[in-house]
Amino acid sequence: MSVRPAWEVRENEDATRWFDVRLAFTDGAHVDALAVVAGGCVGVEDVRAQPALSLDDLAVLADWIEDSLVEACCAGAGTIPEGRGAQGRRARPAGPRGAEGRWLVAREYRAAQQDGADPVLAVMCATGHSRRKSLRLIGQARDAGLLTPRRARR
Repeated sequence: MSVRPAWEVRENEDATRWFDVRLAFTDGAHVDALAVVAGGCVGVEDVRAQPALSLDDLAVLADWIEDSLVEACCAGAGTIPEGRGAQGRRARPAGPRGAEGRWLVAREYRAAQQDGADPVLAVMCATGHSRRKSLRLIGQARDAGLLTPRRARR
């Protein structure tokens, strides 16, 4: 699923935001929708699907895209739509801390190395942190002995 901001209209303190939403399924089917978020409510203005959606699927479309729209709204505006509770400003999930967090970092780092991918980027995706914070977490995992030392001591 991908959610991209399309446009935004502000009037006084209120903002109405439109988003392009695309759901792609493994069998090649896809749904493109134009969703609007205003006053803490989600509305779907336009839907195009290949193959066509049944009425039951169309009825649950808003439920499918609601969480992704909330994350896009929070990331784009730094605010939480009404009715979603105090989850914090960022869409990043609260990850494990301490030793458990270092194990996660080490596991993601090693898996990316084995796959030939960028290990720092893999840690960034797994934790949701910036590159600088991810490098700090990798260093902590090295200090804890979960990853090999960066340079051999002489």
